[in-house]
Amino acid sequence: MNDINDETRDQLEQDMGEAAIDAAQEAAEDGDMAVVDALIAERDQWKDRALRAVADAENIKRRAETQQNDARAYAIQRFAKDLLSVADTLERGLQSAPKDAEGPAAAMATGLELTQKSLLSAFESNGLTRVAPEPGEAFDPHLHQAVMEQPSDTVPGGTVIQTLQPGYALFGRTVRAAMVAVAAKGSGPAGGGYSEANTTGGNFDAKA
Repeated sequence: MNDINDETRDQLEQDMGEAAIDAAQEAAEDGDMAVVDALIAERDQWKDRALRAVADAENIKRRAETQQNDARAYAIQRFAKDLLSVADTLERGLQSAPKDAEGPAAAMATGLELTQKSLLSAFESNGLTRVAPEPGEAFDPHLHQAVMEQPSDTVPGGTVIQTLQPGYALFGRTVRAAMVAVAAKGSGPAGGGYSEANTTGGNFDAKA
């Protein structure tokens, strides 16, 4: 019943209420209160049925919209996955491009950057969003994949230190999880930091 909007409910109550009131007034004028009670009960019954019918219709509409979105997502999911390798190649190309390049090299870097922006814009317009958490963002197991855990003196434990490979989500559903490094328990300035001896050696095992 809560699915019905206020405007629809008010209109139903007004239409059905006016008809019941007219009938009840006619019966009351005849002095038959039993008929008035029966009419009121019948009005309430039909009003309840009408409200349920409207609620069912709105639920069906919402389910149809959800199914349509699911069908669309399934249709482009495979194509989207194939394009992710193109996005990764552009990402690596931009990362390897010299920052102080001049002349043709600078023009190439600019071209790669514009191509990447255009590709990401096309992704966005079709419901495919890039997932690349910034340092300090909370780790989300639905969107992120922790490939390493290590101490950090800059971000709290359980948050992202660095995004190693961006992920992508299609209409809110993960197509590829973002690969991230996560800060170990006790990390951050509040945890007192870690000594240099503790930070050497690569990955950190919080259970050790």
